[in-house]
Amino acid sequence: MPNVLVALSGGVDSAVAALLLQQQGYEVSGAYIRTWMNEEMPLADCPAQQDIEDSRAVAEHLGIPHRIVNLVNEYREHVVNYLVKGYQQGITPNPDIMCNREMKFGIFQRYALDQGFDAMATGHYVRKRTQEDQSYDLLEGRDKNKDQSYFLALLKQEQLAKALFPVGELEKSAVRNLAAEQQLPNATKKDSQGICFLGDMNINNFLEYYIDDQPGEIVSVDGVVLGTHRGLHRYTMGQRRGIGVPSNTDNEFYVVVGFDRPANKLIVAFDHRDSPGLFTQTVKIENVHFINRTIAKECRILARPRYRDPAQPASYRPTGPHSAEITFDQPQRALASGQILALYDEETLLGGGIYA
Repeated sequence: MPNVLVALSGGVDSAVAALLLQQQGYEVSGAYIRTWMNEEMPLADCPAQQDIEDSRAVAEHLGIPHRIVNLVNEYREHVVNYLVKGYQQGITPNPDIMCNREMKFGIFQRYALDQGFDAMATGHYVRKRTQEDQSYDLLEGRDKNKDQSYFLALLKQEQLAKALFPVGELEKSAVRNLAAEQQLPNATKKDSQGICFLGDMNINNFLEYYIDDQPGEIVSVDGVVLGTHRGLHRYTMGQRRGIGVPSNTDNEFYVVVGFDRPANKLIVAFDHRDSPGLFTQTVKIENVHFINRTIAKECRILARPRYRDPAQPASYRPTGPHSAEITFDQPQRALASGQILALYDEETLLGGGIYA
């Protein structure tokens, strides 16, 4: 059987992925990918050390070799710098998607292959399907509440070819049960939340290390000055909490509906469906990428505006080699430039693009 290097994050999903591969007869090794050092960001409550210990404990329990792969410098270059640059440019980047494409299925996968492994595996809730022509499709995970296909929308064929997703056919409850039955040391560990390297740290506290505040006016859509913001990089479309403008009533709340960057103004409105700028029906996407088969003509499609949103019926119209226009059947709330739109054909992840 092939030998596989499993990215053991310290969480239960990757632990069960290693367990399943071992039960299927694979020669399994585990690796913890180190992406951040606590000393680089003193304010961050980074759980890296505990994750390393949990990753190693799982490997010892399964009786498989374990290693730590230090990719701190590469992570800073490909993910952290991408995140900071995006906010500096006034967009809302998605570091988790970049982490998957550039790090886990990029640098780490190449490391695994260079070390003589036949493939790498993760605990993502997705499924891989081989076509007759030996190309690969990526499908939503069987557990729709845990499906993580959205985060893999920018993967390439060559990355899928050497990737395994052992838990993709399982419900999360089954994963937990397996971990408990096999007495994995992290069987009851809670799922991680937020950007992987920030831990419990607020994104704005992180950005303070890299981007200076440039205060400006908070204005209504009619131009009425309502207050002062600390810097436009601290806000994103649809944001309601932490704006700094009190609402006039108990049941009406201001939300961010736009940015006047030349004038350094933050535009807000009450959180109503008809508030100007809050809902969008037609959106342009750039850097369009397809995992397997390129869509070169206008068609109907399913589009997932963000990770936790259900896929929405929409019309897809190519506008260039790597750009397109998406018209949703129903207007979508607070689509932010820089975020990812994932494209589907029923359960099959076709690819994705970045909101212009």
